[in-house]
Amino acid sequence: MATIKDVAKRAGVSTTTVSHVINKTRFVAEETKIAVWEAIKELHYSPSAVARSLKVNHTKSIGLLATSSEAPYFAEVIEAVENSCYSKGYTLILCNSHNNLEKQKAYLAMLAQKRVDGLLVMCSEYPETLLETLEDYRNIPMVVMDWGSRRSDFTDAIQDNAVEGGYMAGRYLIERGHRDIGVISGPLLRNTGGGRLNGFMKALQESNIRPRDEWIVEGDFEPESGYKAMHQILSQKQRPTAVFVGGDVMAMGAICAADEMGLRVPQDVSVIGYDNIRNARYFTPALTTIHQPKERLGAMAFEMLLDRIISKREDSQTIEVYPKLIERRSVADGPFLDYRR
Repeated sequence: MATIKDVAKRAGVSTTTVSHVINKTRFVAEETKIAVWEAIKELHYSPSAVARSLKVNHTKSIGLLATSSEAPYFAEVIEAVENSCYSKGYTLILCNSHNNLEKQKAYLAMLAQKRVDGLLVMCSEYPETLLETLEDYRNIPMVVMDWGSRRSDFTDAIQDNAVEGGYMAGRYLIERGHRDIGVISGPLLRNTGGGRLNGFMKALQESNIRPRDEWIVEGDFEPESGYKAMHQILSQKQRPTAVFVGGDVMAMGAICAADEMGLRVPQDVSVIGYDNIRNARYFTPALTTIHQPKERLGAMAFEMLLDRIISKREDSQTIEVYPKLIERRSVADGPFLDYRR
């Protein structure tokens, strides 16, 4: 099936020009219009879904393409988006894709068909195939909650600072006197996994600390992976005095594993998490973690999208949000408390 990019290539113009020709939203030279319509005819391109997404009137509805609304982190961001939509009189259409490309394509087509005023994208992965699919809907005002370094010129983006958050966690453990430190990361191919680990390792490297390979285990952000990873780490002949867990949900499993092995947190092993999910303060012990401003992130994403809808702005903008340390009771002083780098 031909895409708007194929039409643009055949006609020798940009995809934006093709959009303006189809939707009559800006003056285009007659010669260029003829070339575009000929390319559309030759390629049998059907612009109906994209054309319907362009607003001749407002539907007061927003589409949200998400990975999942079940995970606590995503759920809190989605709740903030929904609250913002409600306060401005917009309806939110939530689509959980579970990173399935076919579902993502189907949902995007459905949202375009329903003529949503704008689109928010909050996926945990952004492979090239998804970015190409999103580009086919570039005429819908769009904000991507982009957890990686990928950028697109047709959408706004909100970027978290995973590396900085991981670095913050590392510095905190070092300043509390820990040098034997383990890590349970999220999936390394995601910025939420790899970025947090990179920042953490940077903090350790600055202090000439090199964790043992057997103390570094990759998880998948689910509690069972945290449980299994912690069991693996603490089963080694030599144990770390502290473990950085790249997600609070995994930290819940990690603390459970330590308890079942007869070890106390933080007396025998300290644990620091990441995300500051709503229930982190009710862990036993209450979890020290890196806070992600989830409510602010959701509200900012909607405000950026609303600005794009109202102003019809076409230039792309990026806003960064910053993490902060939340200190509770899951980290004790380590044996090198007076250590200075």
